[in-house]
Amino acid sequence: QNIFDSGKTRSAISQSESQVLGARETLRNTEQNVLLDAATSYMNVLRDTAILNLNRNNVEVLEEQLRQTRDRFQVGEVTRTDVAQAEARLSSAQSQAILAESNLKTSVARYRQNVGAEPRSLAPGRPVENLLPRSLPAALNQALANHPAILAALHGVDAAELQVKVTEADLGPTFGVTGTVQRRYDSQYFGDNRLSASIVGSLTIPIYEGGQIYARTRQAKETAGQRRIEVDTQRDTVRAAVISAWGGLEAAKAQIVAAQAQVEAASTALSGVREEAKVGQRTTLDVLNAQQELVSARSSLVTAQRDRVVASYSVLSAVGKLSAQTLKLKAAAYDARQHYEQVKDKLWGTQTPDGR
Repeated sequence: QNIFDSGKTRSAISQSESQVLGARETLRNTEQNVLLDAATSYMNVLRDTAILNLNRNNVEVLEEQLRQTRDRFQVGEVTRTDVAQAEARLSSAQSQAILAESNLKTSVARYRQNVGAEPRSLAPGRPVENLLPRSLPAALNQALANHPAILAALHGVDAAELQVKVTEADLGPTFGVTGTVQRRYDSQYFGDNRLSASIVGSLTIPIYEGGQIYARTRQAKETAGQRRIEVDTQRDTVRAAVISAWGGLEAAKAQIVAAQAQVEAASTALSGVREEAKVGQRTTLDVLNAQQELVSARSSLVTAQRDRVVASYSVLSAVGKLSAQTLKLKAAAYDARQHYEQVKDKLWGTQTPDGR
């Protein structure tokens, strides 16, 4: 029975507890990353589906435009150049539709990887701005105080500092007690037996160990210093992530407003150019260009709407609040504390709490 070991066991237990707390924060950070990847994959599928539909509709419109141009060429209203321009624009639109279909397949594969199921009947995505801090300074304060990556790094510092104490304890004395009980039987003489017992106290004082423990202690101190630097690095990383995500969200909002105005203007321009082309004031190329501008404007709007939703989730993740509980998802929550309490102070047994 160990009586005294210069605090080595006590420090080792505290170190293990710090590692448990650090692992909990790492689990929270992993949950954030999984949810952010899932939300991003979800919105990518919606974006690429909408862009594919826009490109397919553009192909249908250009096919009709090409048919009308050929009819007008037959009666001499336009030249062969106009027909060639319509054919070239149709081929380009078909190429863009094929590319959009390929992008959608890639997004579907990523969705299957991150979510675990095929995307079917996806509802429109909504931003989670109601869960975000009201200002960038508030978001920074919240992130620096509660982000799981920073908290995990801080627990890493605690574990490293306790490792210094664990190593230094090897330089101190240890004292233990050993108890022994023996009973001997004589095989030749019945009833001849002997019972003996002993209790021995053992005091060990290190005198010389060749400098190994001193070297390990210095190494542990250097490691603790490294962990402190990693905390500062993690804070800078989180701060940069918050600022970047916040800026992306603000930019996406502004892009949506601009894209909506662009779509409205491009739609009005296309209608006007078509009417003017009927009376000979516009060429076929003018109509094709106006059609392409409208498709580009609509694609930009779809992309901006996707970026706004993803950026809101990115901000929520950057401040350390993206979780199934925050989003109120209908999923069973894993309680790490319950698992910890089930095995705390368990001195024997190899079975895990789930029965393995």
